[in-house]
Amino acid sequence: MPASKKILTRTILLVSFVSLFTDIASEMLYPIMPIYLKSIGFSVLLIGILEGVAEATAGLSKGYFGNLSDVRKQRVPFVRSGYVMSAISKPLMAIFTAPVWIFFVRTLDRFGKGVRTSARDAMLSDETTPEHKGKVFGFHRSLDTIGAAIGPIVALVFLWYYPGQYKWMFFLAFFPGLIAIALTFLLKDKVSGKQGHKVTSGATNGGFSLLPHSTAAAPPSVGFFSYLKYWSKASPGFRYLVAGLLMFTLFNSSDAFLLLALKERNLSDTMMIGVYIFYNLVYALFSYPAGVLADKIGLKTMLIAGLFLFSIVYTGIGFAPSIVIFGFLFFLYGLYAACTEGISKALISNMAAKSDTATAIGFYNSMASVFTLLASSLAGVLWYAIGSKAMFMISGFGVFLVAFYLVFVFRFNKGNQKEI
Repeated sequence: MPASKKILTRTILLVSFVSLFTDIASEMLYPIMPIYLKSIGFSVLLIGILEGVAEATAGLSKGYFGNLSDVRKQRVPFVRSGYVMSAISKPLMAIFTAPVWIFFVRTLDRFGKGVRTSARDAMLSDETTPEHKGKVFGFHRSLDTIGAAIGPIVALVFLWYYPGQYKWMFFLAFFPGLIAIALTFLLKDKVSGKQGHKVTSGATNGGFSLLPHSTAAAPPSVGFFSYLKYWSKASPGFRYLVAGLLMFTLFNSSDAFLLLALKERNLSDTMMIGVYIFYNLVYALFSYPAGVLADKIGLKTMLIAGLFLFSIVYTGIGFAPSIVIFGFLFFLYGLYAACTEGISKALISNMAAKSDTATAIGFYNSMASVFTLLASSLAGVLWYAIGSKAMFMISGFGVFLVAFYLVFVFRFNKGNQKEI
């Protein structure tokens, strides 16, 4: 890449701001979603089933739509469609409250995430080179996480003035979602078809559709689980890396358990949400600097450092004696996220051929979603059986071992991997 060429291109900026506004909308509702569902008659068991179905839908669809994005050589239609689905699901959850309808709309929200995520990450990868992947993915994560910090702040302010008015928050969340949708109409697909197969999207022909389309013969059909075949064709480096990341995911339970740990120490709801906002602010503040540093010292080194930080946080969280120590651990947790979330996708995109970027990211995203469900279930069982302290210590020690696995893999298997 020539020195004069911009690293943060127009497309990278647009995609990042789309994510920012979408996360404002989503994170406004995150703290109050369980409370709202209980207020309309959902039991804790039904809430768990709802979230499990929704997240499973998102996870499995990430692989399929990532593969479809590569096969059809399109990004924008998938990105736009996914954000549209998520945005319109917000007010629909408040209009009707029948359980079947709530299941449909909540699943639509997560399905939209599945449609867009892999194509969006591939679009970011397409816009840069391996030397700048850390910066690009770090910048995107930074803006995305700023949205995740702004959202709960808006929720706190709204509920301060209008306590208990949960339904109106779903309508309020629709407006940042609309801004995100509008910004997607400024995106243009750079990916073009082969052998005269011209691909079009709403960004280039002025039209709009929730389904990607083409002006020539239809591209090959894609089976829903055909992305699983990527594992056999992927490079050894990709398989080593993803195996380690999935082992990590198995020990990385939902952040809800960290919030439960705060509640277990008798922190108020306001203070708990405040700590969550603090974590997101740290994450947002350090994501781009971590990406810049990763490009200098190596993406692998930064990823391993992040895993060691996670191990420290989870090992210490069960023994934190005060809010000050909790604050320090959540500061480290924000650093961990900044060092791993975008970096892991940058590494994966570097280990995949350009024509398979969305498929590779989609494969990892789908498998990670399955492992996340297993991790949270396992954490719940451990919490119930042996207590929260033991659960956090097991997770921390497990990730400590995963970090050493990756150190070994990166050091002794260089000949089997693409250089990062």
